[in-house]
Amino acid sequence: MFIRSERLFLRPGWPEDWAELLALIDDESVVRNLARAPWPYSPADARAFASRPQARRHPHFFVTLPGATGAKLIGCVGLAEQEGGAELGYWIAQRHWGQGYATEAARAVLSFARTLGHRRVIAMPFADNAASARVLAKTGFRPTGEVRQIRSPARKASAAALVHAVNLVA
Repeated sequence: MFIRSERLFLRPGWPEDWAELLALIDDESVVRNLARAPWPYSPADARAFASRPQARRHPHFFVTLPGATGAKLIGCVGLAEQEGGAELGYWIAQRHWGQGYATEAARAVLSFARTLGHRRVIAMPFADNAASARVLAKTGFRPTGEVRQIRSPARKASAAALVHAVNLVA
């Protein structure tokens, strides 16, 4: 599965992507906002993630930025199975923060989620991650009022996460 947005190309990960992935995600400021990523992030973790098979209803993508010298990896976005539905997750490498790439990638995946038949998608940013909450607001998510305690390996403890949801059907 491939998705093209205005500036980005979303594609599956390939085993040979592991080194580029590791160079971007081996950053505590990125991983501390992720619930599922191990910390410290090792070459073995990068190899495993880059080789991970796709799930038909819950695909994940490498976010790439096409340019004159090829498409460079800048992050990841995807859907995970969550309580019988779908949860949106994403990260963008720190040097690419503040340029709208997370919003653009999230919108592209939400459009695809609708095609896959998902009716509702949730996301759970940590309460202290205001940037992620802004991305979600721009893509139609609204806070549900539910707070969950989620463990992030980079935080070394559980932290409050605010559940957001978007309905994909009118």
